Amino acid sequence: MSMSPSQPYLVRAIYEWIVDNDLTPYVLVNAETEEARVPSQYIENGKIVLNLGPIAVNNLDMGNEYINFNARFGGKAMDVSFPVATVLAIYAKENGQGMVFNEQDGDNPPSGSEPDKPGRPSLKLVK
Repeated sequence: MSMSPSQPYLVRAIYEWIVDNDLTPYVLVNAETEEARVPSQYIENGKIVLNLGPIAVNNLDMGNEYINFNARFGGKAMDVSFPVATVLAIYAKENGQGMVFNEQDGDNPPSGSEPDKPGRPSLKLVK
């Protein structure tokens, strides 16, 4: 039986954990996909760091497919939207604790004849 990807649930859980600890949730997003509507002036090396803190964003919607919100960049309001699958990491600004996701991680085992190395988790905690 095929299950839905775990990443959206993990992103929401880590977000809640960070906010509950009165820290600032940052996400690192792969901005090189057409679906990512992010402020291009802040993209570095194809990636962008976004502050998802309750003070920084309005109308935050962390769905299973997309994360959407409205925020101000350089004083201009902008609707931001990107697929959950493009989230590379979510972490607390203040101490870096959170979770890193593999870029090509569809939650499905890779197709092909090469088995994954046992004991290699696809997610790791950021210390």
